[in-house]
Parts: sequence; C-alpha cells; structure tokens
Amino acid sequence: MPALWIAHVTVTDAEAYGRYAELAGPAIAAHGGKFLARGGRFVQLEGKERPRNVVARFETLEDAVACYHSDAYQAALNHARGASERELMVIETDT
Repeated sequence: MPALWIAHVTVTDAEAYGRYAELAGPAIAAHGGKFLARGGRFVQLEGKERPRNVVARFETLEDAVACYHSDAYQAALNHARGASERELMVIETDT
C-alpha cells in the first residue's frame, strides 16, 4: 500500500537547511520517493502553521521508514537539526 511522507517545517538557518535539501532529495529518490509538493502555496485551517510543507509518495510505508533511517538521509538530516523546527510523519494511503 502506498504511503505519504509529510513534513511541516520552519527553517531557522537557511544555509544549513539548504544543504539538507541538497542531500535529502537524492536520498528520498533512492528509496523510490517522489515529491508531490515542496513548499507550495497552502492554507492552514487548523493547528500550528509551518511555512514549508513537503509531501513525498513512496510505494510502501516500509520504504519511507527505511529511507528515513538510511545512512544517506541521516547524513542529510544532520544539516536540518538545529536549522529547523519540523514535524514528520508517514501515513499509508489507499491511492
């Protein structure tokens, strides 16, 4: 069953977060992830607003979780720690 990787982000250090983004994209693609949305327009209807929102689709929830725990993604994530406030979740979808 496909899964969506959904991140809500407030960037606090654009330079460091830019390095994260450069490395994270290839790590996500290497695990079959395809971006559906990256920082586009949005309307926050409930909850905490984050100015950057990202959605990627993976073939399975397990693929998305494996990506997160991969050495390549963790190396990218080292640049985001301290450079952003983030929430990240993976959810199965029926489409």
